Amino acid sequence: MQHFASDNYAPVHPEVMAAVAAANDGAAVAYGDDPVTARLQHRAEEVFGEQARIFPVLNGTGANVISLMAAAPRWGAVITSDVAHVHTDENGAPERVGGLKILAVPSRHGRIGPDAVDRYAGDLGDVHRAQPAVLSLTQVTELGTVYSVADLKLLADAAHAAGLRVHVDGSRLANAAATLGVGLRELTTDVGVDIVSLGAAKNGGMLGEAVVVLPGGGGAAGPAGAAALSEAVPYLRKATMQLASKTRFVSAQLLALLGEPGTPTSGTTASGRDGGPLWLRNAAHSNAMAARLRAGIEAAGLLQPGSGIVLRYPTEANVVFVTLPRAAADRVREHARFYDWAPGETADRVEVRWMCAWDTTEADVDEFVRVVGAAL
Repeated sequence: MQHFASDNYAPVHPEVMAAVAAANDGAAVAYGDDPVTARLQHRAEEVFGEQARIFPVLNGTGANVISLMAAAPRWGAVITSDVAHVHTDENGAPERVGGLKILAVPSRHGRIGPDAVDRYAGDLGDVHRAQPAVLSLTQVTELGTVYSVADLKLLADAAHAAGLRVHVDGSRLANAAATLGVGLRELTTDVGVDIVSLGAAKNGGMLGEAVVVLPGGGGAAGPAGAAALSEAVPYLRKATMQLASKTRFVSAQLLALLGEPGTPTSGTTASGRDGGPLWLRNAAHSNAMAARLRAGIEAAGLLQPGSGIVLRYPTEANVVFVTLPRAAADRVREHARFYDWAPGETADRVEVRWMCAWDTTEADVDEFVRVVGAAL
């Protein structure tokens, strides 16, 4: 049974597993006061900037909730897209656990623009309204599209001008960086992002993600705001049950992906084939497999509105969205797992998501395209 359902299905990358095994050497101080986590902090400073602080956590929802709680007051609200994970797929965790109002804005292909801030800026100072405090962006978006560096800068500038902080849900930040051919810093610190939920599990990790507070962040508060975020996150991490006693094993995974201190922080091309850290190699490969899948569908002549496949969104990372007949989708599901995403154009059609991972092979993709063609 092939898997094109989620990059969460993929096994742990051997280099990550080896790093966990290497960390399993004798006793170490608990709760992050260990040598592995210290090396991870050093590496975060190299990757994101000298004043960056990294806090390993257990999962992506935890990273998002901690980030938003740190960045917003108890009466605050979060502006985000209508398809954002924090709005649609975390069972209301930012609202239930964090007590934060989500202000969803209609998106186009998963992305929102600076007008999302303008939409709610008029609520500032109105005691009858939840106060906009954070702009949360997903990179890669839930629909597989990518914000450009320039777009991120415009969004961050608009948010900071209104006194808001900027959070990035970076569960697939590595895939976005690989697509754009830039490092992780260029997509975060350099454009003014204040706090990041840094993904690992979807890109070869076992479990665990991280909250990264960026240097010079804090929105309108500047460096003082970044210090306040760094001070808040440790307490929120513990209070939200996201502090692992044996943090070294989470840190080891993150360090395997980011690279040990002193190694290059990124590759020289978006392909990652010239080396670079594991995060880039894995992301570049999964992106390439999605591009191959889309190209294979096009080359096989399967794009036939009404009776065949309709491509839904640009393929800019490691996922392809299509609509096709429900009956054909059910036949394909006998060979590969994938998820329905939304209703199709008519009752007998369905929109599905086909996602590639670091372990997807060219043979996997080519066989999947053959199966799809036979099902149609």
